[in-house]
Amino acid sequence: MNFRHIALSLCFLVAASFAWASEELAAEKTQTIFDRYATSAQELALRALSFVGVGYRRGGESPETGFDCSGLVRHVFREGLGLMLPRTSRDISRLGENINRDALQPGDLVFFNTLRRGFSHVGIYLGENRFVHAPASGGEVRIEDMRQNYWTRRFNGARRIAAVDVGSLKQLP
Repeated sequence: MNFRHIALSLCFLVAASFAWASEELAAEKTQTIFDRYATSAQELALRALSFVGVGYRRGGESPETGFDCSGLVRHVFREGLGLMLPRTSRDISRLGENINRDALQPGDLVFFNTLRRGFSHVGIYLGENRFVHAPASGGEVRIEDMRQNYWTRRFNGARRIAAVDVGSLKQLP
């Protein structure tokens, strides 16, 4: 199964859970900040999936020119939530709430040590132990399984940038 098939499968999975969450939210009379985050986070995961296949470019922040890992995350959060995240994966890793691996939800950020320094790589969690990221020169945005030995050995942690954090981040007009 190639990455495009996996991406489509995950897209349908996330879309189905998004539809379910939307129905659940509509049924609630009062919506908590966490409910709003869950809907936004699923939208972020879907948006990130739309960039599978876009080429890698160091310092890249757009689908037209390519992405690096933090550029992909910044673009998805900027376009999806209107938030300007810091430029580097290390700086992004200081935002939000620390999340245990077993509590990950679509839209959470996952961090890895890929350059012999902590938090040197970031991706967006999709669910089912998979994440989307812009890997390295010569590569393209793709989906990976966090259970692969490479990623398991390099996992640094995860963060959730919830709606509560919006006030502390620069928002676009």
